[in-house]
Amino acid sequence: MTLQPALAHDAFCRPLAADGQSLSYLCGHSLGLAPRAAAERVAHEMHRWATLGVRGHFEGADRGDTPWAQASEPLRAPLARLVGASVDEVVAMNSLSVNLHLLLLSFFRPQGARSRVLLGRHAFPSDRLALESQCRLHGLDPAACLVEAQATEGVSMTDAVLRELHRHGERVALVWLDAVDYTTGEVVDIGRVARAAQAAGARVGFDLAHAIGNLPLALSEDGVDFAVWCGYKYLNGGPGGLGGAFVHRRFHDDAQLQRLEGWWGQAAGSRFAWGQQPREREPGAGAWQLSNPPVLAAAALAASLELFDRFPASTWRARSLALTALARDSIEALDRPPLRILTPADPARRGSQLSLDLPGQAVAMEHALLRHGVVCDARGANILRVSFCPLYNDADDVRALAQALEQLL
Repeated sequence: MTLQPALAHDAFCRPLAADGQSLSYLCGHSLGLAPRAAAERVAHEMHRWATLGVRGHFEGADRGDTPWAQASEPLRAPLARLVGASVDEVVAMNSLSVNLHLLLLSFFRPQGARSRVLLGRHAFPSDRLALESQCRLHGLDPAACLVEAQATEGVSMTDAVLRELHRHGERVALVWLDAVDYTTGEVVDIGRVARAAQAAGARVGFDLAHAIGNLPLALSEDGVDFAVWCGYKYLNGGPGGLGGAFVHRRFHDDAQLQRLEGWWGQAAGSRFAWGQQPREREPGAGAWQLSNPPVLAAAALAASLELFDRFPASTWRARSLALTALARDSIEALDRPPLRILTPADPARRGSQLSLDLPGQAVAMEHALLRHGVVCDARGANILRVSFCPLYNDADDVRALAQALEQLL
């Protein structure tokens, strides 16, 4: 298979080995590479801070700058394009777990027998902690509330969720799923799950941490109730970067939907009007904001989102599939037991990540691969994760991985 160079290879900084050689970076599922423009954008905001001080909150539009009071607004349109939503359905704010708690307060409303949460057996640990604590806030026992769906040999996570909905649907208040399983890299059918959950009378939300910037999404069309994400994996927004949330437009004017309030969730024209006068909420998903955005984090994320906007989603998705297919073929050709690939072979059920099963050897292999110039990561003792991000990975990275595995196994 012949592949063209990475879509935006030179737009990213590549980590270096001790000898100064560029590393093959296959860890975008954990932390994306730094866009070169990110440093320039952050430095520019630092300069504005140094020269304008507090005036930077409202000045600069006449010079092409974004006043800090509006720092997250330019992010909404590119994020909406990535998740398949209208601009008013998305907001850039906080980190994933904070956003999850804020949205759960609105969308997890157990009543009577309908008090359970259906989630994946291998749900991301921080999500599970959030769900458990939300159960306790409602006076419920997490051990009794959380119902797990388990993908097995021949049964996809999507089918496993639908099976559990058939069994427990009348008792499920919320279906919460990772759109991409962080351990196996399996992709769920968001539309099918959303329709099945709502038909059963449950709310439905998704963790997009491993999906946004990895897969084309259509949250609005699929009817998803809500979703949250972080900005530092495939979005390349920097460590601890700015996350975001999606709230379907059908909830924007729902006066019965409870939420926590903060000054940034108020309409822009009244945020700074201190006093006891009645206030108007920010329209759309912006009403879930609590505080002003972190300007430097917003600047870093904007640099990456501009790169995504250079290419149609179909272009980077096709390249992602081509890279993972090449990697899969190269690894399978090694035929080195006990190594096997956990990620589904069906292209529709995988993103940029391949998860390799190496019983008891994953951590040691991660370290050994780094010595051979390949960056990846282990999850537990058995799973080694590699990903092929279409903006900056290419066939040379695939070859580097295959050659290193051949020497080490």
